[in-house]
Amino acid sequence: MLGVDEAGGAVLLDRPLGHGEHPDAAAYGAGLLLTRPVDARRDDDGELVVRWIVRPAGDEAAPDVPPRGHDPGLDLTGIEPELRQRVAAYALVRSARGLLATEFSARTASPGRWGLPGGGIEDGEEPADAVLRETAEETNQRIVLGALAAVQSSHWIGRSPRGVVQDFHAVRLVYRADCPAPTRPRVLDVDGTTASARWVGLTRWRRVAWTVGWRTLLPELIAGQDGPAQVG
Repeated sequence: MLGVDEAGGAVLLDRPLGHGEHPDAAAYGAGLLLTRPVDARRDDDGELVVRWIVRPAGDEAAPDVPPRGHDPGLDLTGIEPELRQRVAAYALVRSARGLLATEFSARTASPGRWGLPGGGIEDGEEPADAVLRETAEETNQRIVLGALAAVQSSHWIGRSPRGVVQDFHAVRLVYRADCPAPTRPRVLDVDGTTASARWVGLTRWRRVAWTVGWRTLLPELIAGQDGPAQVG
């Protein structure tokens, strides 16, 4: 995490994000509040750095961050969960046809639920490149990537699709994007984590069975779009 003062450009925060740690809580612990994300890229050492605009917290209350979740009824007796932190990149893609959505396959923990195109960032890969690659694999759409719009962090203990109990920390970088020439979405990465893809009209997005994480984040992302949306 790299926190930068907007007025002077000074670096006020420079520290790694710990496993299970929420970015808002990490910044507040240093006496700062995250205003907005700026970008995410690899530094000279290959480490992934997310840059934020920050401001002093002053006397403001600590930000409200979600608690760690867990699978209902999970018995951890005698089990040491496997620690896993996964950073992934996604895109909120708009076109004249609406919002691009992808359906999770049976290989995931949320089969039949929907999310935004994207996925895990490979070793050494730039986040922006990961979004373009994943969107092409999952939807066969060519997109023009915009700004980093949000960083979502979630932490829970549960059983993975492989049956392994994990202490899982997901960090999702979400970009805005446009698709100038939308076509009928088609999944190219067959037998992967994406079952299908489609365009959803922005006036009808609430009718889609999104995962809990995406249903929480989408209202803020859609409301923050610049200019009128052309939707089908």
